[in-house]
Amino acid sequence: MRKKVIAGNWKMNKVLSEANEFVEEVKSKVPTSDRVEAIVCAPFPFLPSLVEKTQGSSVKVAAQNMHFEDNGAFTGEVSPVMLKDLGVTHVVLGHSERRELFAETDETVNKKAHAAFNHGLTPIVCVGETLEQREANETKQLVEQQVKKALEGLSDEQVANTIIAYEPIWAIGTGKTASSEDANEVCAHVRTVVKEITSADTADQVIIQYGGSVKPANVDELLAQSDIDGALVGGASLEADSFLQLVEAGTK
Repeated sequence: MRKKVIAGNWKMNKVLSEANEFVEEVKSKVPTSDRVEAIVCAPFPFLPSLVEKTQGSSVKVAAQNMHFEDNGAFTGEVSPVMLKDLGVTHVVLGHSERRELFAETDETVNKKAHAAFNHGLTPIVCVGETLEQREANETKQLVEQQVKKALEGLSDEQVANTIIAYEPIWAIGTGKTASSEDANEVCAHVRTVVKEITSADTADQVIIQYGGSVKPANVDELLAQSDIDGALVGGASLEADSFLQLVEAGTK
């Protein structure tokens, strides 16, 4: 059975004291279970402190982005080498906000996925469609393209250890959520795509999250679906109580 992975994406929120308080509150309450994994995806300035404070707990710390080069003249960027040295375990790649606002492409997501694995980081690769694309019945075609490009050149083992997050852009931060059936249909399609480019065994192992206005009120229904293996959560992950409820749902 695939474990459930609940990742809280804080985006550009909190200050360091608030980030520390959050982790202090949740780290001893997150269940130690092979059925669920809890990840906090925090802004760069908080990472060293959060890694230190989560030592000995089951909470993992992720970065929200990184560059694909190890070093060089890339002012303002953060490399996988830096993240690994800090003790970060995961990195979010290709979030729709990075694609829309900061010129992220399928090609750079692929480069970053390779760089993550080269340095022992687990990539959380985001894919998803706009409302216009959904209404034009382009969802599966677009998501398939994003998945194939993101995983291009990775070994089957690396693909099996990639977390793929399906986030319909129209449901992020809007309060709108795809029905659990619709979300599962796309996640199942992602698994089919992985099977086509790797193997059935690899596809069965890969963790596929759903993201898009996930909250305690709807997480149980989403996680009960056959191909949804967790959630990449925005607003509902900013409060400790809410985050803990989401993680607890992953143990059921």
